[in-house]
Amino acid sequence: MLTNGFRPFFLAAGLWAAVALLIWLGVLAGGLDVPTRFDPTAWHVHEMLFGFVPAAVAGFLLTAVPNWTGRLPVAGVPLAGVVLLWLAGRIACLVSAWLPPWLAVGVDLAFPVAFAAVMARELVIARNRRNLMLLLPMTVLILGSLLMHLESLGVVVPEGLGWRLGLAMVVVLISVIGGRVVPSFTRNWLNRQGAVRLPGAHGAVDRAALASLHTAMLAWAVLPDQPAVGVLLLAASGLNLWRLARWRGTAAWTEPLLAVLHLGYAWMVAGTALLGLSLLTVEVPMSGAVHALTLGAAGTMILAVMTRATLGHTGRALQAGPTTVAIYGLITAATLARLAGAWAGGLPLLVAAGLLWSAAFLLFAAVYGPMLLVPRRRPAH
Repeated sequence: MLTNGFRPFFLAAGLWAAVALLIWLGVLAGGLDVPTRFDPTAWHVHEMLFGFVPAAVAGFLLTAVPNWTGRLPVAGVPLAGVVLLWLAGRIACLVSAWLPPWLAVGVDLAFPVAFAAVMARELVIARNRRNLMLLLPMTVLILGSLLMHLESLGVVVPEGLGWRLGLAMVVVLISVIGGRVVPSFTRNWLNRQGAVRLPGAHGAVDRAALASLHTAMLAWAVLPDQPAVGVLLLAASGLNLWRLARWRGTAAWTEPLLAVLHLGYAWMVAGTALLGLSLLTVEVPMSGAVHALTLGAAGTMILAVMTRATLGHTGRALQAGPTTVAIYGLITAATLARLAGAWAGGLPLLVAAGLLWSAAFLLFAAVYGPMLLVPRRRPAH
């Protein structure tokens, strides 16, 4: 369980995604009172952006870093310590009304600070300068979480800046990590199929897509009501659609493990466009754009990466069985239900979206949890 970062963190991410959403539904229904200093909506937002997502990111990066650096993975007691800090943060946020304010804040921020320190140590020792840039969005995530805490304590900070910075950094991470794994995995699969046309190499289109997207998302975080930012977001969405089209997703649509990666990135493109439109017309609600980026892009991409990485790193065939396809179907249905709720309104659609989301992650935990808890399969002789 503690031999590699993906094992505890993927399981923790899957379980917390489901449990935190079910708690939120209980609050919405009026039958559950959570002893947190956050207001209920802020707690829900914080635990998705700064609880669930970082756990999945930690699982991915702690597993990827040994491949990047040639060093042994972080394992054993150090890994257990980082996991326990994450868990303590979730508990501290849930019961922060029972704790001294700065104790709750300190406990919650201990995990991202410790994780960033571990990442920095591994990359610096290996002189892996290329991936040091990943520390920047992780640092901004720490700032975003701190700002949400300060706002909940009544400190005067720009309203909503914390969660907007968090969402912007989630999009940055999806665009950077997705830009590595989606075309790479697609290229490998198409090579095995004997295809002639392969995903385009990283180049000017990718650089323009990333620069425009990161600039636009940060501009939105700071200036969330400016129409000019809406135009920037639409331009960034168009460039990232061009980027995605170059990855040959339509040629790999019959392979669910690949198709879902392309779908996750497509949700990011759509969410960015909706966010831009929400600044230009009242016909597009911002809640729809935000949930296209969170349920659609983040939820889909995280499940896509966690299922594929778990299969590969536990010695299993890279094949999506019926339950894995069902996981992908549930997260897609959750996103569509939440978008419908953003336009149509009404509690039933929100509840349906929440239940579908929780079902997707509970099914992941049920199917992939046993794989994460046992040693890697040995190859048959």
